[in-house]
Amino acid sequence: MRTIVNFNAKWAFTKQASEVPAVLPMDWNWVNLPHSWNGIDGNDGGNDYFRGTGYYAKALDKMDLPEADQYYLEIQGANSSADVYVNGKKLAHHDGGYSTWRVNITDVLERDNLFVITVDNTANEVVYPQMADFTFYGGLYRDVNIICVKESHFDLDFYGSTGVKITPEVCDKDAKVEILTTVTNKKEGQTVRYTVYAADGEEVAKVETEETKAVLEIADVHLWHGRKDPYLYCALVELVEAGEVIDSVCTNFGVRTYEIDPERGFILNGEEYSLRGVSRHQDRPVVGNALTHEMHEEDMALIAEMGANTIRLAHYQHDQYFYDLCDEYGMVIWAEIPYISKHMPTGRENTISQMKELVIQNYNHPSIVVWGLSNEIGIGGADADLIENHNILNDLCHELDKTRLTTIAAVSMCSMDDPYLQIPDVVSYNHYFGWYGGETDMNGPWFDKFHAKHPNIPIGCSEYGCEALDWHTSKPVQGDYTEEYQAYYHEELIKQFFTRKYMWATHVWNMFDFGADARNEGGENGMNHKGLVTFDRKYKKDSFYAYKAWLSEDPFVHIAGKRYVERVEDLTKVTVYSNQPEVELFANGVSLGKKAAEDHFFYFEVPNAGETHLVAVAGDYEDEAYLKKVEVFNEKYRLQEKGAILNWFDITEVEGHFSLNDKISDIMATMQGKLLFMGLMAKMMPKGGDKGAAAGFDLGEMDKGGLMQMMGGFTVLRLSGMMGMMGVNPTKEQLLDLNAKLNKIKKPKK
Repeated sequence: MRTIVNFNAKWAFTKQASEVPAVLPMDWNWVNLPHSWNGIDGNDGGNDYFRGTGYYAKALDKMDLPEADQYYLEIQGANSSADVYVNGKKLAHHDGGYSTWRVNITDVLERDNLFVITVDNTANEVVYPQMADFTFYGGLYRDVNIICVKESHFDLDFYGSTGVKITPEVCDKDAKVEILTTVTNKKEGQTVRYTVYAADGEEVAKVETEETKAVLEIADVHLWHGRKDPYLYCALVELVEAGEVIDSVCTNFGVRTYEIDPERGFILNGEEYSLRGVSRHQDRPVVGNALTHEMHEEDMALIAEMGANTIRLAHYQHDQYFYDLCDEYGMVIWAEIPYISKHMPTGRENTISQMKELVIQNYNHPSIVVWGLSNEIGIGGADADLIENHNILNDLCHELDKTRLTTIAAVSMCSMDDPYLQIPDVVSYNHYFGWYGGETDMNGPWFDKFHAKHPNIPIGCSEYGCEALDWHTSKPVQGDYTEEYQAYYHEELIKQFFTRKYMWATHVWNMFDFGADARNEGGENGMNHKGLVTFDRKYKKDSFYAYKAWLSEDPFVHIAGKRYVERVEDLTKVTVYSNQPEVELFANGVSLGKKAAEDHFFYFEVPNAGETHLVAVAGDYEDEAYLKKVEVFNEKYRLQEKGAILNWFDITEVEGHFSLNDKISDIMATMQGKLLFMGLMAKMMPKGGDKGAAAGFDLGEMDKGGLMQMMGGFTVLRLSGMMGMMGVNPTKEQLLDLNAKLNKIKKPKK
């Protein structure tokens, strides 16, 4: 029988080696897997985290393994390229940091063995991702196992799959379940036994045959129906020789139908089932991407508490354990490869191999409904090679999986008529109007325009969001990084998106704050703070509860602004979120009245004098908060940039003239301002290529449509703090020189 031996414990690790050791190095550091070497420097800012080669070494006495005919080393995640050596012999190379892969080690095993795995996250032009707004953590950051099997066994060599492919088909009230197996070294007389069990363990179908394909029937089938009823069957597939089971694979599956309609949105088992949820990055403080199962469980519990019914698992293949949780919780999943931001003509083969691994390894998960071809890949325009790459990936997905649809996440500046939007089955857009320029009220109308122009293309929103840290204000404005502005932003977007049935799915960016070491903004460098929950998962921001009020059926009430205690105004606004029809707010025991709100957002004006104890009551549920009147605004609530090149108050301003504190759109609206800004930006951008471009942005196109909408709402100073993501790091002298030139340009009279 198959035995899986966990191989995580006690690896010697170093980043300083230059060659594969011949003996176990006793002077290296000792680590247990999962492990990443970028857990700290990958999210502390500066865009200087270690990108290079890490060496892992481990000794093994073959006598510690069970007796078997074949042995496979299974690596569930090594970012981003890796080589495997056993006893000095190189056995395999793998490109792609987020999938499972295996190496047959049978022929090289001796009594005493030295395993060395080199893992490399160095920048290159072959392996995706290479440019994106997140940290590419290096390491052996998921489980490593040794799988011990008989000579005849279910295939372990085909793109990291289980060797079992399950395709259910609903037939009225029943179902037909096709199970296709691949058996390595299958011998005459061996049979395959297929058994399907219900969730309670009862056997519902069984057949034994010499064929590697079987079709089983489930009478009165119980459908997998998302969060409402995530019912799972189990398929046990056994390889039998002379009456003895010599290998087996057990996998859960679900039976469901779905379609995505351009008018009705997502339809599950014939029922309209609006997909409203979040995107998820997997990293955490200190450990980076090296999550334990308990950490995955905590993430899923938080997403479920919020009431989400869909997750976009961005921007890469996630841990198999998390896909299992998605099945069990009833989440509807968008799964994608890291073909992101920058199209690399030399990376085509890597997109193909990563897509094969994603689809083949995850085929049996009922939670997955779409395969994502790419994310914001058209940010610099869609050339012929990019189009061809997408057609290849789209055809590949449909060849490997005839049951699911394909999609892409397009960036705002991508034209509604861009030809690459015609390739996938459905489309979503990443829009940040109200945070990266524009206004919040631009989001819904933009989708109405797309829907009217392309009534036969299902459209959704794959990213939208706004950053918030522990900054606070009673007068929130775009770009202030306060929890109050984030709450306002999401209130507005909820009302716009959730009332548009035709939007097949909406995914908040992001469920959790995550590492992006190139970022220098918000007062905590190296992080993207768009999460509804903090990086450490310890604090749910107010916007989390805005979604919970709309999406969760579990009764609750929440007073927003708990971290904003000291306030200067005599009358202050207090927001309460609840999924109950009515809320009453008490201040020091005195009722401020009852309010009803169809949008689940309850607003109260609260007298602010001395100290105030607030209690919100909604049915049987209560929440409390505190206020304190102060005469001077507490500066601990105001954004304080960490290591900023310049702060806004350090900038010289001349009455009636521009400065770094002005919006780019206002500067670009004048001829002098446009010429100055474009010229200096071109000088700052990295050299090379045939365009004045960085991060896919063509400077010559900045005044044409979507890009200007996105960037025009930034002040020059705010943009300078984000340019590290584009490989651009302006100096203080450059910025002051630009400010001096802007001071000479008059603002147009209003």
